[in-house]
Amino acid sequence: MDAALLDTDILSELLKQRNLVVRAKAADYLRANGQFTLSAFTRFEVTRGYKEKFAINLLSRFDTFCSHSLILPVTESVLDRAGDLWAIGRRGGHSQNDADLIIAATAIEANLTLVTGNTSHFSWIPGLKLDDWRNS
Repeated sequence: MDAALLDTDILSELLKQRNLVVRAKAADYLRANGQFTLSAFTRFEVTRGYKEKFAINLLSRFDTFCSHSLILPVTESVLDRAGDLWAIGRRGGHSQNDADLIIAATAIEANLTLVTGNTSHFSWIPGLKLDDWRNS
């Protein structure tokens, strides 16, 4: 399996451990790559959700998960790329969701495939490789 960046939706499914297809693909990915890779922005999105719910146990488990994962920072080059994508999206009538654009830019900058169940949010982005682990 190609090295990949997990989008927040797939990571959430992986953490819940309910979707058997996602679980199987994640296990295959770990065997091939040794660890998961996330954007720091994805970590922020998950962390804020647990904090909003006062889900202390889930937050602790997520911190442990993150300690075994590679967390890619939101750098100036990522933000510059996200700005480019925002402008392209605006001209083309596509979504300009900042979170999606920062995560996509992180994947492009790191030359990683973005694993997401929301491929329609990202399919218009030039140079972005996509994979949906929900599909068998």
